[in-house]
Amino acid sequence: MGDVLAHESELLGLVKEYLDFAEFEDTLKTFSKECKIKGKPFSKTAGGCLRDPRSPAVQQELLAAFEGGDQKVFFRLWEEHVPGAVRDEDALVQKLEFYLHIHFAIHPLKRGAGRPDKRELDERISYFRSFLETRGTALSQTTEFLPFYALPFVPDPRAHPSFKELFQDSWTPELKLKLEKFLALIFKASNTPKLLTIYKENGRHNKETLQRLHQQLVEAERRSMTYLKRYNKIQADYHNLIGVTAELVDSLEATVSGKMITPEYLQSVCVRLFSNQMRQSLAHSVDFTRPGTASTMLRASLAPEKLQDVPLLPSLDYEKLKKDLIWGSDRLKAFLLQALRWRLTTSHPGEQRETVLQAYIGNDLLDCHSRPQRSVLQLLHSKSEVVRQYMARLINAVASLAEGRLYLAQNMQVLRMLEARLKEEDKDVVARENMLGALQKFSLRRPLQTAMIQDGLIFWLIEELREPDCLSDYMLEYAVALLMNLCLRSAGKNMCAKVAGLVLKVLSDLLGHENHEIQPYVNGALYSILSIPSIREEARAMGMEDILRCFIKEGNAEMIRQIEFIVKQLNSEELLDSVLESDDDEDEDEAN
Repeated sequence: MGDVLAHESELLGLVKEYLDFAEFEDTLKTFSKECKIKGKPFSKTAGGCLRDPRSPAVQQELLAAFEGGDQKVFFRLWEEHVPGAVRDEDALVQKLEFYLHIHFAIHPLKRGAGRPDKRELDERISYFRSFLETRGTALSQTTEFLPFYALPFVPDPRAHPSFKELFQDSWTPELKLKLEKFLALIFKASNTPKLLTIYKENGRHNKETLQRLHQQLVEAERRSMTYLKRYNKIQADYHNLIGVTAELVDSLEATVSGKMITPEYLQSVCVRLFSNQMRQSLAHSVDFTRPGTASTMLRASLAPEKLQDVPLLPSLDYEKLKKDLIWGSDRLKAFLLQALRWRLTTSHPGEQRETVLQAYIGNDLLDCHSRPQRSVLQLLHSKSEVVRQYMARLINAVASLAEGRLYLAQNMQVLRMLEARLKEEDKDVVARENMLGALQKFSLRRPLQTAMIQDGLIFWLIEELREPDCLSDYMLEYAVALLMNLCLRSAGKNMCAKVAGLVLKVLSDLLGHENHEIQPYVNGALYSILSIPSIREEARAMGMEDILRCFIKEGNAEMIRQIEFIVKQLNSEELLDSVLESDDDEDEDEAN
């Protein structure tokens, strides 16, 4: 209670300021009266500032300069009183400012029927041209404003059909009305009460904190899964070591009884102790009958490998790179995208490659951390097929690395753009392949899986896979792999349940496809979706078990084993609630 009393005066002042700002006149009178009766004074400095008494005067000066065509006065006041962030980031304000520059550029031509002062007109046109080359470039790709970039080069705009609307009687009053509305809004916003400011800042701070905590959580989960995999490997090695040790103890006991240990037995024990990469070569190349050979090889296997001295690549000027990627010619963009991809893919795995990738991430090469008006990501929508293809290749290369996927996942716009371009791209097969490849790698991350499922990507994949012979091997393999990853999630299975008959027909047809690389993915998708009772019923109705048993007769041992698991799943009677879902599976793979 003591804290409340200590700050009561300031709090009452904040409330009074807000009621005044929001024009709750009757409420304000009642509030003030009650505070006076209770002897509770207001803090005069609570709000920091009430309405700026200069605001109406500044508005009148701006409107007077607009009507009088005083370009210098208008834009001096405009830059002083309209916040730079609003002018730079608000698209509507940018459009208003563009039309204001047009208004002042052609003002001498609209003053009367006589010939305008040529010197004044040239000066205004020059000022307008300067604007087009600086701040005006932001709208250079907007269809609405493209004709006006030719205005400085037209001898008499009044006679040109493209600028006819500028000289209609209604154009200037309509522009003035827009200006008045904007000024009223901006000056009201500039006098925002402190109570509202506190609320906004607190919300923004909370949002930033939440994003930071989410990022830390994702990192912690990724590290946790990495450590879990390492622990499992160490545990497996430990169990293997205990088993070998027990056998060696048995062998020592046997030697006491006079039984000999054969070289073949010694060889089998040593091979089990080596890593998978060494087993096959050692089994055939090492003579274990020579004394000391086995122990020497075991000690050598534990010795740390000598690291190859790989020089780091020279650093790049990423600010200039991004500028050229956005504003350069299509030919330059294509060369840069290719060079950036090669820099990553041809780097030596390990420290050199990690350094290259971290430089891309740290300099936000693909604008995943920021949201500029012109983004490098927009090259996916370039009119040039080559630029679109090379951009897709670069994204696919970055997505091939775990840290690259984590970086790309920061901006959901990357996923949305890839999905949109994949569905729209019909000319460049290589571009489509790389977009699909990137999406398949994205599907290793849980949040991106969720987004792809919600976007209905499963339905698109099923439609594409209905005619697998029309797809390249790359498209086919990555499409099926992506479908399987999405089907591992319960949300993905439920999506498949909506078109169960079609999904089952497509997958059963793919079982017999000549491309055997897709079989594990087809089997995985089938096994996963058959955990849904409604899909099992549909599969039984279409005779899925008979279809599967046909492939058991033809397949190899691994294929037969997988199909037997699918048949078992098909014939199970488990309810959905008792099925182990994959929603809690690891969020990210460890592959680099």
